[in-house]
Amino acid sequence: MKRSPDEAGSAGAVAAQGPTVFLPIEGMTCASCVRRVERAIAGASGVAAADVNLATERARIAFAGRDADIAPVVAAVAEAGYSVAVETSRFAVDGMTCASCVARIEKALRAVPGVIAASVNLATGEALVQHAAGTVDAAALVAAVERAGYGMRPLDGVAAGGAEATDRRDEEARLLRRDVALAAVMTLPIVIVEMGAHLFSDFHHWVMATLGDLNWPLQFALTAAVLALPGRRFFAKGVPALVRGAPDMNALVVLGAGAAFLYSSVATFAPALLPAETTHVYFEAAAVIVTLILVGRYLEARAKGRTGEAVRRLVGLQPRTARVLRDGTEQEIAIGAVAAGDTVVVRPGERIAVDGEVLDGRSFVDESMITGEPVPVAKEAGAEVVAGTVNGTGSFTFRATKVGAETLLAQIIRMVEAAQGAKLPIQGLVDKVTAWFVPAVVAVASATFLTWLALGPDPALSFALVNAVAVLIIACPCAMGLATPTSIMVATGRAAELGVLFRKGDALQSLRGVRTVALDKTGTLTEGRPSLTDLVTAEGFDEAEVLGLLASAEARSEHPIA
Repeated sequence: MKRSPDEAGSAGAVAAQGPTVFLPIEGMTCASCVRRVERAIAGASGVAAADVNLATERARIAFAGRDADIAPVVAAVAEAGYSVAVETSRFAVDGMTCASCVARIEKALRAVPGVIAASVNLATGEALVQHAAGTVDAAALVAAVERAGYGMRPLDGVAAGGAEATDRRDEEARLLRRDVALAAVMTLPIVIVEMGAHLFSDFHHWVMATLGDLNWPLQFALTAAVLALPGRRFFAKGVPALVRGAPDMNALVVLGAGAAFLYSSVATFAPALLPAETTHVYFEAAAVIVTLILVGRYLEARAKGRTGEAVRRLVGLQPRTARVLRDGTEQEIAIGAVAAGDTVVVRPGERIAVDGEVLDGRSFVDESMITGEPVPVAKEAGAEVVAGTVNGTGSFTFRATKVGAETLLAQIIRMVEAAQGAKLPIQGLVDKVTAWFVPAVVAVASATFLTWLALGPDPALSFALVNAVAVLIIACPCAMGLATPTSIMVATGRAAELGVLFRKGDALQSLRGVRTVALDKTGTLTEGRPSLTDLVTAEGFDEAEVLGLLASAEARSEHPIA
């Protein structure tokens, strides 16, 4: 189809602007819809021009600046009565250590044209990216994060809490445990010698008489080993972050521990370069910083492993294989190979593999994991069955209706993961503070250096360096960025173990104000299994005799309450 000169000019104007994004628009039915959507988009913040096509149901949007922020566009389209088709992609992120990493990755993801919102969770190591359907390639998102200095890969399948994630976290915890032990063994002698000499004069005299001039060189050797071996991880990530001009918590460790080590090394091997009254060593500070941060990282890794256990248990409710009728014979196949429409055979005591509808046979199924009801439910032809529930003593066949990520169990797992990865409203404030924490510390240290250099006594340079290093050491670093997401993971994980599922993470924050919980008649709170609490006999019957008769009647019964 040929364009008119006006249309061609409009297209040229669109192309001449900044980034161009194509958005799928839903709900348009006529030309007036097109004009309405165009006006709505054109009025959104940052939009230079818009061109909407009714046939393809797509809008071509040119932005005025370098960034393509489509969140205002999506809101404007919704306010006009239409909608933008939105997809959510989930990724695993590697290399994050603090809240400044979170802020940096979120900024990189939002800068990708077509991205509406991005949420990165430090505790789970995951990123949720909302983007216009069909407009953003996963490779472009991964590349943006890699340019920011981190690693990212798409998460496929039902849950992130599977075997691969478990193995990765277990390996991380194992390496951290090894490094903590190594760092502690090398740091302890430094702390004992240096701090003990400050606390006890007799011990100080003993150290000087025993080690003499070898005291500081030995501390130097042990501290160098701490920084080079267990502390290597901080320098491997912190130094590139400093080079990029985007310091994170690793960079703070590098600055604090590195400055303490370098200053102490000068005091040890070239003391003439420093004022006599400032010739001190801080080797214990450098070594203790690395050791304590490693201990914190190890505890974080353990917490992540424990809180992810709830999701892994839910994943474990789904069997790995299913018995399917194909070509008239029973075949045991992997759960991932089961297709909708397959006829699945369930034997007594087995877990049901996928959602479906009973074709023939009769049994009782324990659905307490879904309903909370302890009494098994009778199943016969036409009844629905749910993946993860447990068959009783009977056998039946059913037709698979929902498989893979469509089953109810998979949806529950995704809901728990979404709640664990959610950001509470209060975390927005925490993220803002921690995102500026590292730059603020560096700025304060720089200001301290310049102030002492300008106003301090001679030798001003030496005093300025000493005090700037002191600021870096004292401020290095905090765990504010992990406090909120870790507490969410612990709470939702423990709740899932107890059978309580949170659909949204912010429900936890709202729950703090709850004083009364009201349940209607359908709300079921049970222990998950029936039990005999009281036995009341009619007049004329002996309790022991009645109990014996009941026991003999129950002995050969297959009834669920028997």
